[in-house]
Amino acid sequence: MQNVEKIIHAKWIIPVEPQAVSLEDHCLVINNKKILDILPSSEVNQHYQSNESLDLANHALIPGMINAHTHASMNLLRGFADDLALMDWLQNHIWPAESKWVSAEFVYEGTQLAIAESLRSGVTCFNDMYFFPDEAARALDQSGMRGTVGLIVIDFPTVWAANADEYLEKALNLHDQLKSHERIKTAFAPHAPYTVSDEPLKKIALYAEELDIPIHMHVHETEFEVNQSVENCGKRPLQRLKDLGLASPRLLAVHMTQLTEQEIQLCAENGISVLHCPESNMKLASGFCPVNSLHDAGINVCLGTDGAASNNDLDMLSELRSAALLAKVVAGNPTAVPSHVALEMATINGAKALGIDHITGSLQKGKAADIVAIDLSELETQPLYNPVSQIVYSSTRNQITHVWVDGKCLLNNRELTTMDELALKNTAKSWNEKLAEN
Repeated sequence: MQNVEKIIHAKWIIPVEPQAVSLEDHCLVINNKKILDILPSSEVNQHYQSNESLDLANHALIPGMINAHTHASMNLLRGFADDLALMDWLQNHIWPAESKWVSAEFVYEGTQLAIAESLRSGVTCFNDMYFFPDEAARALDQSGMRGTVGLIVIDFPTVWAANADEYLEKALNLHDQLKSHERIKTAFAPHAPYTVSDEPLKKIALYAEELDIPIHMHVHETEFEVNQSVENCGKRPLQRLKDLGLASPRLLAVHMTQLTEQEIQLCAENGISVLHCPESNMKLASGFCPVNSLHDAGINVCLGTDGAASNNDLDMLSELRSAALLAKVVAGNPTAVPSHVALEMATINGAKALGIDHITGSLQKGKAADIVAIDLSELETQPLYNPVSQIVYSSTRNQITHVWVDGKCLLNNRELTTMDELALKNTAKSWNEKLAEN
């Protein structure tokens, strides 16, 4: 009989790996931040005892979801500029507001708001891209959440850096500070092919290889971007990135709404991961990522919400439902992206893209206890024939009751345990008042 930290019983455990498996009346045994065992609840007392045992008789346990692309602190710009084309939205609204308001304080407090929303939405890890990534890391560290912070690089000056060399210098320094952190990783985050020139991109390719970290970048987001690249340098963006040495398993290409068959093959041959943001793409009318064709080509596709300024939320359950439904319409095939595949896109596929699938992304012995509990007893999820189908097509984030990261409960019966909800609301209100005067 082994003493352990906690035992969590549930009606269903959906480990994600192996694929399309639902374990009924099972429990997770948690010890030293990790999943020690998964076994039938009827057998657990034969092997383990714990002072902390939780019985979630109406719940499904899934791996913590991974938001593979977001701009966390842009939660403070939620609803700031809506119903606009991408370049109009960026150039005439978002970039001017950022120029005036973005600061270390903006990023820290905006990221805190994003973390709280993410946890309440069943997200245990996000991949961020924004200025002051050191402040995003500070917010992540304090909250107990897992994350990858983007080492941002852009050609033009901002409040974070004056030129590409300074962006890269700050990137390398922050990576050194975080390289031993258990929960926070780094990724180079050149904004997009149209905002970063060749020389910085070549350096990023070399540094990423040397440091063994991903490259997180908006690519082929709109038809305008692709046409502009052809006009300016005679190449489509993906081909340019390949010629500069960035086409590799390190590349996390966000959006990818404008792809030819040859470019899909290029991604498959070079191990590129695609970070799909269906709701942001739809809201900005950017286009449709050909998810089913990417899957058929063996490409790793994961899910992101994008920032709350263009979504307007960080709701991954909503995102995976949109991804599953949109994929069927785009492919003209109702069997495209079945529910268990959508759940994989929101969990293990994101972990693979970020290089942390040995740590998280599925409920397996030895992996981190990053767990989400969803109450499926609500009227809206009855009757229940298949728990994965109900999670993807019927449930809402309000049914998420508990979230654990590294075995620590960060959401307990819908209550945040490491963050002050009232203080967060007051912070949001304060920024709302400032920006409304703009």
